Amino acid sequence: MSLEVTQLEIGPFAENCYVVRGPEADEAVVVDPGWPGTVAALESALGAARCTAILITHGDIDHVGGVAELARATGAPVHMAAEESDRLTRIGDFVPAAVAGAEFEPYDPDVLLEGDEELTLAGIRFQTLRVPGHTEAHLAFAADGSLFAGDVLFAGGVGRTDRPNGDWKTLLASIRLLADRFPPETVVYPGHGAPTTIGRELETNPFLAELRAARP
Repeated sequence: MSLEVTQLEIGPFAENCYVVRGPEADEAVVVDPGWPGTVAALESALGAARCTAILITHGDIDHVGGVAELARATGAPVHMAAEESDRLTRIGDFVPAAVAGAEFEPYDPDVLLEGDEELTLAGIRFQTLRVPGHTEAHLAFAADGSLFAGDVLFAGGVGRTDRPNGDWKTLLASIRLLADRFPPETVVYPGHGAPTTIGRELETNPFLAELRAARP
């Protein structure tokens, strides 16, 4: 099955939210609805399809800010890493100074993940992978040649590791796991910026020189 992926750039941090469905399917999955007030844009992207699940890669505010609003509007269950769920249940405690004054609604995730599950949602089989380094329990979701990677790997970049819950060696090990697990043509849908492929990043990403040197 070839997935239909619609990318929406939302919020002040230009975060990528994705609507994922099978060809002409009447159900869809939304990945990282990251900012309040985006339900209308998501409804337009969904068209006649119904959102039946919400997947969260990690708990940063620009990836969870619109979760409660979308979950309430659609009734779709929210899937999130158990270890980072407090960033949604206590979302107000994690608002950065850059957006101080903005209002965010907390939400209790419906399905808590560890990172080794297989989920069948909207007729799509997703594999969950624990890929920490940017945050301590970051998840990626793989399905049908596509990888929804959050803030682990970007076109020409990688997730930041300069915060208390980040670690460079851990992030590099997570990217190595993805490179070993999936073929080079796997399309990477990142949390910011344009889509890319695992192969392209292994060949050209300036942050992965150490990883390239270690590969056979």
